[in-house]
Amino acid sequence: MNMELTPKFPVTFDETEGGGYYNWAAADSPVLGEAKVAAGKLVLKPRGFGLPHYSDCPKIGYVLEGVCGVGLTMPGNTKETMSFIGIKKGDVIPIPYASVSWWYNYGDSDVIIVFLADATNAYIAGEITYFLLTGPLGFIAAFSPEFIARTYQISVQKAEKLASSQKGVFLLRLDEEQAETIPEPTKELGNIWTRNIEALSPDVEVDNGGKSTILKGSQFPLLEQVGLTVTRLVLAPKATRAPSYASHPRMFYVAKGTGKVQIVSLQGRLVLDTEVETGQLFVVPKLFMVTISAEEEGIELVSVVTSSRALIGELGSKRSVLNTVPSVVQVSLNVTGELTQYFRQKMEIGTVIVPAMNLHPS
Repeated sequence: MNMELTPKFPVTFDETEGGGYYNWAAADSPVLGEAKVAAGKLVLKPRGFGLPHYSDCPKIGYVLEGVCGVGLTMPGNTKETMSFIGIKKGDVIPIPYASVSWWYNYGDSDVIIVFLADATNAYIAGEITYFLLTGPLGFIAAFSPEFIARTYQISVQKAEKLASSQKGVFLLRLDEEQAETIPEPTKELGNIWTRNIEALSPDVEVDNGGKSTILKGSQFPLLEQVGLTVTRLVLAPKATRAPSYASHPRMFYVAKGTGKVQIVSLQGRLVLDTEVETGQLFVVPKLFMVTISAEEEGIELVSVVTSSRALIGELGSKRSVLNTVPSVVQVSLNVTGELTQYFRQKMEIGTVIVPAMNLHPS
């Protein structure tokens, strides 16, 4: 099995004075299609506005920088149940399949959001496809004015105006007068629609090593709806995340810093041994083992598993899948009883995050 797993930067999908959208193209990273995952990154300048749209992938948005308002409507909802949610750095917001959203930067600095998606039912394997409601590529412009007039019970002249007035395709920048018409986000809805993963208590925290925080569907029901599990991993300089595997594909985005990644595939083959840096994305296929080490400045990653009930197998720590009957460990490794006992003692006191250490030959 030959998979191209090299970490990649995104390519430009659309850039305007309102911001930019960047995606990881399946043509550049075929593993995205093979693993049925997809990703994109949204940058909104102050007063940047993303036109209403929906997509073919359930996903999460993770706010890397800034504050933003998100308008979100589920199919079948009425005006009274539409949500305009305020999100900020560290927030995770699920975007359910086929839900309509629009995005507005009401702050004074750029907003950066990375989207990580389950692309199982995507039109293009490994990519998120967006369906716009307005603008020259939107549905209102595509239907004939007569159909739009009948739908909204307006004149054909007004229907033509609705279809042709918006010149922006996907992202635009509102003028000051337009910006004043956008309402303030509802803070209370943020408690329903988002969780700030940076503010949550870590599942694992190791002195001088780092921390790992997992957000599951059992903790956040909306994640159950999009079928994803989210993890934030922060490693101190030279610390290591011990090898692990998952029952479903995993996708990692490097939010900050640099590090080294190794991935082992079928038949014990080391299929990736490379450095990663801020802004890159890499995919770990299901059941492949991965380990991550930080360089001098440390590293922060956000990842998703394409299941809200994924199983994670650990190679290190007392939770190691090797932590079994001593004699089984001994014969499996073909080592002495003394080394087996020492090895098992180290597993018992070990953690999945290992601080920097000096390696000795003996």
